[in-house]
Formats: sequence, structure tokens, C-alpha cells
Amino acid sequence: QAYNCLIHFYKRSFPPTTAMSGRVNKNRGATANIEAATTTLNERILKECHNLYTDTEHGLVDIAESLGLKLLPPRKKITIMLIGNHSAGKSSFINWYIEEHVQRTGVAIETQGFSFVTSGRRRESLTGNATLHLYPHFKPLQAMPGVVDYLSTEISTSKQKKFPLVTFVDSPGLVDGDMCYPFDVNESILWLAELCDMVFVFFDPIGQALCKRTLNIVESISSKHPERMRFYLSKADEAGHESDRQRVMMQIVQELCKRPGLNKTGFDMPTIYVPNPNKQIRCVNQIEEVCKDIEKTITQTIQNTLNSLEKDCNTIGDMVDQAISRDNQARASNMKAYLKGGFLYLLTLTLPMALCLTLVLAMLQESLVVDMLGKEGMEMLKIYTNPVRTFWAGVPADYQLWAGLGLVVITFILLVLARWTSRTTKTLSSRQKRQLLDKQEYVRSVVKSKKKSLYNEYLQQTVSEQDM
Repeated sequence: QAYNCLIHFYKRSFPPTTAMSGRVNKNRGATANIEAATTTLNERILKECHNLYTDTEHGLVDIAESLGLKLLPPRKKITIMLIGNHSAGKSSFINWYIEEHVQRTGVAIETQGFSFVTSGRRRESLTGNATLHLYPHFKPLQAMPGVVDYLSTEISTSKQKKFPLVTFVDSPGLVDGDMCYPFDVNESILWLAELCDMVFVFFDPIGQALCKRTLNIVESISSKHPERMRFYLSKADEAGHESDRQRVMMQIVQELCKRPGLNKTGFDMPTIYVPNPNKQIRCVNQIEEVCKDIEKTITQTIQNTLNSLEKDCNTIGDMVDQAISRDNQARASNMKAYLKGGFLYLLTLTLPMALCLTLVLAMLQESLVVDMLGKEGMEMLKIYTNPVRTFWAGVPADYQLWAGLGLVVITFILLVLARWTSRTTKTLSSRQKRQLLDKQEYVRSVVKSKKKSLYNEYLQQTVSEQDM
């Protein structure tokens, strides 16, 4: 009775955890439903493409690695880096775009390092090591002294404009003179520009718009990736009258055209500023053109990602065909090697055996051999050993020792040739070949059909039903 009482008390005090786990699963399901409801089609397409590469069971990255091919999964967001002199309005633009104040702004140099601004589930700030863990493709920055200490990430919950598909990289304000940076700012910006999809250059009309450090970096980036560059005259509302703005723009354009790497046709530099509803400004604001450029890059990224997905699927399928073809050729080559090696091994054994049998026959009486093998056996044995007896009879007695050594050398050479010709190539087992064919079938049927459906969903946003 006491035992039963204890059991009853335990059950009342500690209820089963199934109810708790059920509530947790319900909460997780509700969170997933909310995320699915707030996720746009473009976000979902990039996310699903990324998952096709990184899936733990059938990811394209693992499948390609098993074939000796290295694939990089596509990113789920585009990366935009903002560069310019200090107080050029880079941080203010980011705050305006996401409609949240996450970056410090001011006349002083507020951004002293690289700050990544991205969309997430809740507001959070990350330090350098956490930033590199979030963005592993930026880990080579660790090799640059001092950079990691000046890396940070600001995670915002904003869903404004296209921010869920964008990661901004706010760079340090650039100045000339004796300004000492805690790391090599030029090298860091040039390295980051290689991984960014777009580079926004902000020229401040009232600051150091013609900063030589800025122009040198811009020229270096533009010489390699001119298609990524976008130039803007920021804070245009603070440049005074229209004539003043025109004069500033002419000075900047003249300075840019002096540099061979920037003197190109089709140069465009819209005037932008952060709108202020409490301030009447007559200056034309082209800041919406920036948003259109971002949207255009996102659509191009989606198309490039889907095209790369199909290309990688075709590459994997072709590599499987090549691997099976090489395996079939290796099997045919191995069969030829077995036949050649077997023939030489047989020839290698024939000569010593004939020599040994000749010596045995010479030592035994013929009648004894006939009794053991019969007449027919004796005749066959004479035919087999006749070449050796004829050769041995023709060798003078003084040279029979050398002849014997010669036969040993010939036997050794035949043995070496037999081993060399019977070499084989490693082939796939039936299980390995079946696994390769399964991977090929999965890529060609499942992944490519998924890519086709995603492409159809993407095109349905803009194309009419008659064209689909």
C-alpha cells in the first residue's frame, strides 16, 4: 500500500512529458506556419534551391563530392557592400531601407569596421567570431590582421522592401591623410568586393567626395567587376541650390573620368537623399532607383541560381555516365590482362616442368614409366619433353651449366612479364554502381523536376497564363 501511494504521488507530482512535448511541437508548428505565411515566393525559391544543395541525405554538394566534384551551395540572399568617405550617408541609407535604426549615424566616423546588416527572427547583435560562423564564406578574413575584431552583424526583424533577400555590408568611412585604421582597410574592401553581388559607392557633396583613397579603391574594383558598381550622389538635399549640385556632380565626374578604369561610357550617378516628410526639398530624389537596382539584381540572382542548378544536375549526370563508362572499359581491360597474364604464367610453368620431367625420365627406366602411365602416356610425355631433350643434346657438355642458367633467366623474365601484363585496374562493385545510378536518377528526375516547378512558379509572377 505504501508503494502504491508513492507511485500515485509521483504521477500526480510529475505528469508525463508527452503533453509538454505536444505543446512544444504545436508552438514549433505555429512558428513554421507564420514563417511560411510571411515568406515571399522569391525567398522560398532561393531557400529551396539552397536546401537542394545542402540536404543531409541527398544534397547535391555531397553527391558531387562523391564524384570528385566540388560544388558551392547558392546563397539565399544577395550581398551589397556600401563604400564611400565618412559621413557619406551609407548607414543612413541602410536605416531608411529597412525602416529601422540599427546603424549609428553622424558626422563623425561612426562605422569603424565592417558591419553586416541582415534579416532574421529577432533583433540581435553579433561579434566577429559569431559573424564568421554565420557567414562561413567570409572566414578568409581571419588571415587579415585586426579585421575580425572589427566585424559585427546586426540582425533585424524588418520585412520592408526586399530586405529579407538582402545582406548589407557597411564599410568604414574612408579618409585621406594620417588617419590610422586598425587593419588594412583597402585590402579588406577589395577582398569583400569579390564576394559581393553589388557595390554601392556614395559620394558626399559636402564632405570628402573626391577622397583619393575612395577613388583608388573604386578604380580597383571597377577594373575587375564594373557590372557590380553603382555610383550615387548622396545627401543631395544638403548640396544647396540646383546650380551647386550640378557643380559638385561635374567635379566628381571630371575626377572619375581622369582615371582609365572609371572612364567608361554609360556612366550614371543618380542624386539620392533620405526622405524627410518634415522638410520641403525641391531636389529630385532618385532613391527609388536604388531599390529598383536591388530588385533587378535579386531577380537576376534567382534566374542564375535556377540555371546553375540545372547545369550542376547535368554535370553530375554526365560524370556518373563517365564513371560507369570508365568502369566498363576497366573491366574489359582487366579481362584482357587476365588472359595475357594467364598465358604467360602457363608458358612460365611449362619450361621448368619440361626440364624437370626430362631429368626424371633420364633417371628412371622406360619400362617403369610405361607401367605407370601406359604406352600412350609415355608417347605424350616424350612429345612434351622432346624439344628440351633435343636442345640439351645439342649443347656441348662444357656449356650445359650455362644453358641451365639461361633457362632459369628466361623463366624469371617470363614470370616478370606475366606479373606486369596481368596488372588490373580497380573497378566499381555492383553496389557502388547501383548507388551511382540511384544518384543519377535522383538528380535527373527529382531535382530537375523540382527546378522546373520552381522556374514555373517564378515566371507565373510576371508572365500571363497564355504564355506559360
